[in-house]
Amino acid sequence: MNGLQRTALALIIIGGINWGLIGFFQFDLIAAIFGSQSATLSRIIYGIVGLSALYCLTLLFKPSAEFSTEPEKQFR
Repeated sequence: MNGLQRTALALIIIGGINWGLIGFFQFDLIAAIFGSQSATLSRIIYGIVGLSALYCLTLLFKPSAEFSTEPEKQFR
């Protein structure tokens, strides 16, 4: 996983935590930090998190290095 993918994943996690706070406590952390949901900086953060989610879709379809074409070895 490269640096851009890690950054995008971190932003997705932050967005998920924010949605959890909204769902459970009706508290929007991003809006609380940057003013309101309609504040320009908040909207930029929401947009970056959304773009990160779209970028992370590539991780879903990327073949994992953990999977190989060799048969599995049995551990004894």
